[in-house]
Amino acid sequence: MAKVATVDEYIAAVPEDRRAEFQQMRAAINAAAPDAVEVIAYDMPALRADGHFLVSYAAFKAHTSLFPASEAVVAALGEDLTPYLAGKGTIRFPAKAPLPLPRITRIIQTRVREEREARAAK
Repeated sequence: MAKVATVDEYIAAVPEDRRAEFQQMRAAINAAAPDAVEVIAYDMPALRADGHFLVSYAAFKAHTSLFPASEAVVAALGEDLTPYLAGKGTIRFPAKAPLPLPRITRIIQTRVREEREARAAK
């Protein structure tokens, strides 16, 4: 995918047959983190909360990935997340299956809590 400056530009470049689903993912992520700011980070859509990285996500040919970059998310969601794990901080949802939007919401809510607790501990 070509370099983009905004999330809207990124979504416009997602293949048309996957675009609506990707927009649903964006909406679920933003609803779960309403105080976060959308940015482009590492050439993909991302959210930052109070200046701190929260999550990024991207569309690939065979899957949609979510990068919470958090072992706490993996620990908190446990077996519910296991089928989608593709590394320490990478979650992959197959392109041929509907996105599990309630699960995505829980992932983001967990990340928001984790970040909030980390800032409160400082």
